[in-house]
Amino acid sequence: MIDEIDLQILHLLEGNSRLHWKEIGEIIHMTGQGVAARIHKMEELGIIEKYTLQLNNKKLGLELTGFITIHMTTTDHKSFVTFLQTQDGVKEAHLTSGGGCYLLKVAMQGTDQLNQFLELLLKYAQYSVALSIDKVKG
Repeated sequence: MIDEIDLQILHLLEGNSRLHWKEIGEIIHMTGQGVAARIHKMEELGIIEKYTLQLNNKKLGLELTGFITIHMTTTDHKSFVTFLQTQDGVKEAHLTSGGGCYLLKVAMQGTDQLNQFLELLLKYAQYSVALSIDKVKG
C-alpha cells in the first residue's frame, strides 16, 4: 500500500505539515509533482486524515495540562461523548481498554477551571487525574 518513500514523506510532514511539496522533493530526491501525487494518494487512502496546528497552550494562558482517566458510572456513553464535544478544555478524548473507559487530555487556565470541569464530570463518571509537569516529547 505504501513504501519507504511514502514513510519518509509522512515523517517530514509530521515534523512540519507546512513543508511545500518541492521542499519535500528536494530532501527525498523527487520532483514536487511526484511528492504531490504520493500525498494525494495517501489522503485518498485515509492514511493522511487532516492537517493540524500545534499551539503553545502556556502562551495562550492555559498553564495546566492534565490527563484524566474516566471510569463511567452510567451506561449513557452517547451523552458523555456529546458533553465532551462542548468542553473547550478537552483537547483529546480516547475510548480505552484496561484501567478506565476513556482517557482525556485537558488544557486549563489553572486549578479553578480544572475543578469546575471535574464537578461537571461527576454526572457521568468517577475519575483520576494526573497533571503534566513537563512535556518531554511530541
